Amino acid sequence: MTDEELSKLIAEFLPYPSKDQHYALRSFAKLVAEAEREACAKLCDELADDASKEQDFHAIFACESCASTIRERGQE
Repeated sequence: MTDEELSKLIAEFLPYPSKDQHYALRSFAKLVAEAEREACAKLCDELADDASKEQDFHAIFACESCASTIRERGQE
């Protein structure tokens, strides 16, 4: 999530935040987004594990690629 997107969400939630409130809300939103990304990536990891039991190498690759891409989004 970009800083601009975060600011827009904060403005919708709290129209006139003080500087401290804005900082706290931005930090909280980043933590929530990070936790959600990791939860999604873990689901992809589980799907890759299931596919490995079936030896479905295309599915394994797809699931691992998705998990990696989701985790990389947090590095932006």
